[in-house]
Amino acid sequence: MTGTRFAELAWQGRTVRIEHQWLRVDDAAAPLMVFLHEGLGSVAMWKDFPQRLCDALGVRGLVFSRPGYGRSTPRAADERWAPDFMHRQAHELLPALFDALRIDTAGSPPWLFGHSDGGSIALLHAARHRTAGAIVLAPHLFVEDLSITSIEGARQAWLTTDLPQRLGRYHDDADSAFWGWNRIWLDPAFRGWNIEHEVAQITAPVLAIQGIDDEYGTLEQVRSIRRLLPATQLLALPDCGHSPHRDQPAAVIAAARGFLQDHHRPHDTRGPR
Repeated sequence: MTGTRFAELAWQGRTVRIEHQWLRVDDAAAPLMVFLHEGLGSVAMWKDFPQRLCDALGVRGLVFSRPGYGRSTPRAADERWAPDFMHRQAHELLPALFDALRIDTAGSPPWLFGHSDGGSIALLHAARHRTAGAIVLAPHLFVEDLSITSIEGARQAWLTTDLPQRLGRYHDDADSAFWGWNRIWLDPAFRGWNIEHEVAQITAPVLAIQGIDDEYGTLEQVRSIRRLLPATQLLALPDCGHSPHRDQPAAVIAAARGFLQDHHRPHDTRGPR
């Protein structure tokens, strides 16, 4: 793993700094896996999972914190995200980051690995941009009552427990990360958010993984992907909550390895090992 680096790019009318790390950077011919974190995630919150996955699959990795998270530029105090915030991350921010890092997505499309909100962003990006494939963990395609109940519980925990201090280990500005995510998900305008139409446009292969005990979404989320994209590979994990890569890392890595072996394209310079 390389040390933390920063890229500057234009985003929503200002220059933002994006924290990122490269994994297996010396393996230049290997395919690239891009990691997209959850709604309260960051580079640090992934811990060692991206390195473990990249080592097991023989791929390079790019891990980054979206604006408002980790050590990237915080959300402005008066900035409130709109219901299309994940669309903008997928269609504007991610391509801008690829350009800033000089990643040739046309010549060598990246693989995407997204968790929760990051899984939704991965799907939205794959619907419009060329990708080798997407692995999504606990993605959201629409808003469920279960999600709202758990996010309301997170708000109460933020106000009454040491959650701000614990989250502060992973973000320079924990308020930026928490309230950006929490306020938009609990905004009544967000209840009608739905990306099923966009997901139906994906042509790249998809592996969708979800814990049976996920407290933020039901299995209907990943089952809806299969209905829209019948070739989707599904994996429902027992004894697993909203973070399969933390609760069942070995199962996630094994499924990802099989997925890449099944779908690695011959024109890629080098395949997973």
